[in-house]
Amino acid sequence: MTGAEEQDVPGRPDRAAPVPAPRAPQPPRRTRVVLAEVSRPRSRAERTRSELTQQTRVGETLVQGLMRAQLSLALRLSLLVLIGLGGLPWLFAIAPSVGRVTLLGVNLPWLLLGVAAFPFLIGVGWAYVRLAERNEQDFTDLVQRPER
Repeated sequence: MTGAEEQDVPGRPDRAAPVPAPRAPQPPRRTRVVLAEVSRPRSRAERTRSELTQQTRVGETLVQGLMRAQLSLALRLSLLVLIGLGGLPWLFAIAPSVGRVTLLGVNLPWLLLGVAAFPFLIGVGWAYVRLAERNEQDFTDLVQRPER
C-alpha cells in the first residue's frame, strides 16, 4: 500500500491525535492556620467561664459566693422550721390552756404536730428548692453576663 492508499482505509483516522505534553508537577496547596482565640478579644463572660473551669482564685471566689448564698438560705429556712415546729412545745408549756383545746375531738397539739407539720415541711422544702434554683440562676447570669 502506498501513502495515498493508506489514507483511504475506512476506520482509520486521518492523522494521529496529538500527544499532550507532560504537565509540570504542581506544588501542594498551602493551608493557612489561624488561631481564632488569639485574633479576637475575649469577652468578660468567656474570661469568667475560663476562670471557673481552670479553678483560679477568681473562679474559686465566685463558687464560694454561690455556696455561701446556698448555705445562708439553708440556715434561714432551718431556723424557720426550728421556730415553727420547735416552738410548739414551748407554747404548750407556757400556755397549758392552748394545749387543752380540742378540735373535732382531737387535742390541738396532736393536730399541729401530727397533721399540720407535714404541709408546713413540704412548703418549706418547696420554698428552699425554688430559692436555691434562683440563686443558681443568678450565678449563671453573673457568669454569662455580656461585657458592658
